[in-house]
Amino acid sequence: MTDTLMTALGLDRPESGDDAVVPFTLDQLDTRGRTVRLGDALDTILNRHNYPAPVARLLGEAVVLAALIGSSLKFEGRFILQTQTDGPVSLLVVDFDAPDGLRGYARFDQDALVKAAEEGRTRPADLLGNGHLAMTIDQGPNTERYQGIVALEGNSLEQVAHTYFMQSEQIPTQVRLAVAEFTKKGDHRPHWRAGGVLIQHLPEHGMSHAQDLPGDGNFDNHDDNAPDGWNEAKALMATLDDLELADPDLSAERLLFRLYHETGVRVFTPLPVVERCTCSADKIEDMLATSFTAEDREEMAVDGEIEVVCEFCSTAYHFNPHQFDVQH
Repeated sequence: MTDTLMTALGLDRPESGDDAVVPFTLDQLDTRGRTVRLGDALDTILNRHNYPAPVARLLGEAVVLAALIGSSLKFEGRFILQTQTDGPVSLLVVDFDAPDGLRGYARFDQDALVKAAEEGRTRPADLLGNGHLAMTIDQGPNTERYQGIVALEGNSLEQVAHTYFMQSEQIPTQVRLAVAEFTKKGDHRPHWRAGGVLIQHLPEHGMSHAQDLPGDGNFDNHDDNAPDGWNEAKALMATLDDLELADPDLSAERLLFRLYHETGVRVFTPLPVVERCTCSADKIEDMLATSFTAEDREEMAVDGEIEVVCEFCSTAYHFNPHQFDVQH
């Protein structure tokens, strides 16, 4: 966006760009929300395993959904989104390591995936099949995990998310997710990127560092009795198409202005998101020492060495099975 256009829109700080979550409120519509743009972070996650395109798109949607929900955590901890199903893509796992770390992994049956593609069954519902979606909040040691589980019913992760929020959170929620490939200038390799928006019919007060995007909204005269506000917020968001959500040239702020300038939209400080795995040699060494016997470790060894490969980042760790013989 040019400086002139930024001035015209009243934007007094740089736009958020890729790999960021932008919280916002629609005060006149009694709605709050978050929007996310993922570029290099998502491309790294999806290209690390060279997933087939249908699997990559599905995992990409799960990553976007996890970023939208996990970025709302107000404490250090992890938000874990996981599906377990009987379909060609039997497992999706995405970790959001607060405040900004993302990693994701998909497990799929190659033969079943090829058969589904030949039969034209590549919708998310076809790839996932029957199973459930679990969302878990883990605040760390000495705390109890919170977990919500919902059946995978519907044609998309968007619909499953709507069901989850109605059943587990009882908060009217609308979600839009989009994943696409774009070619960067001077680079012939397609790059994965994605966008998403989540809105909830629940006004939030006391947020700081807000910036009003210009429009007709009156931010100081909130009408708590406006019955059509939520319906209007949903209707406006429904006008979004996938290309807008994933467009590398359309920032989160410009997207929100395009949608909600007539009622007014208040945006807050962007929250950065990075691709980051939480695996480490120390964690795996501790797991091998405490969860397996000496006999188990001996059986794991190949040519006198235990190799453990992280499913998320593909980092390989190597250990001598006898290094655990000394009790710590």
